[in-house]
Amino acid sequence: MRDLAALPKAHLHVHLESTIRPGTLRELGEANGVAVPAEPPQFDGFRAFADYNALIRACLQHPEDFERIAREYCEDELAQGTRYAEVTFTAASHGERLGDLEMPLESVLKGLSGLETRLLLDHSRRRPVDRAERTLDLALKYDEVFAIGMAGEENHSLRPFATVFDRARAAGLHLLHHTGEDAGPDSIREALEVGRTERLGHGIRVLDDPSLVAEVRERGLALEVCPSSNVTLGLVPSLPEHPLPRLVGAGLTVTLNTDVPSVTGANLAEEYARVRDAFGYDDTAMADFARASVTASFAPESTKQRMLRDIDAWLTPAAGG
Repeated sequence: MRDLAALPKAHLHVHLESTIRPGTLRELGEANGVAVPAEPPQFDGFRAFADYNALIRACLQHPEDFERIAREYCEDELAQGTRYAEVTFTAASHGERLGDLEMPLESVLKGLSGLETRLLLDHSRRRPVDRAERTLDLALKYDEVFAIGMAGEENHSLRPFATVFDRARAAGLHLLHHTGEDAGPDSIREALEVGRTERLGHGIRVLDDPSLVAEVRERGLALEVCPSSNVTLGLVPSLPEHPLPRLVGAGLTVTLNTDVPSVTGANLAEEYARVRDAFGYDDTAMADFARASVTASFAPESTKQRMLRDIDAWLTPAAGG
């Protein structure tokens, strides 16, 4: 079996605030007066995870905090074979909390270096529409931001945000929403019809409706699947019980991602390794996941072609033993 850290990969679904190194989080917490537990807690659902996220946000207070986590994120991704990443960041929430709407985003952009990245600004479904408008306003100010998207518990409808989505599309931004994670086909259909999502953030519940599977497959919409996250947050009982093989078997475009690696304990290379070990995939199958991540991305065409060639090269040594 080949080294999965050497396999060129695109990372399409990862929250910057959930990539912070444990040591860094402890240092930031101590510096900013926040008590950080030695280990992430056990989660009994999405709400508990959201509460833990609030603690992480409280550790980020100064420009150098945001710049540091972005810089270390890039270093860590490069070490695991990531060549291109679409990183999610909750910019407006931080900006409102700190009384400076642009500072967190500008600091993160300063720290994102050495790795080819594009930034997605997300917004919680349970938060006000006016904050979503501010998220969009921020996105439109910075060329490095390519998309906005909705995250959080799916029992909160996307419909109140329809005008925000219309504005974003008119301005040329992409729309990428979490959907089919903790809710079923109705949520996915709303993300498609109201949210105009261009990929399914998670999307694992698509399997609940065969007609929706066919629609997603025919439209060529990729799924941003995050197996370890689904298990950690209690959405799937265990990794061997994850629906990943059924998603692949249904002919859907499946990409592998970490979502919240500091919580699951798995970076992207380790996520690939966990999937390989759980389901017995060979190197060709793992290369197919990497190819899917590249083709489903919004990377420049030159980046895609270079990465696809490098993925092929990763497999080539098989011929010589």
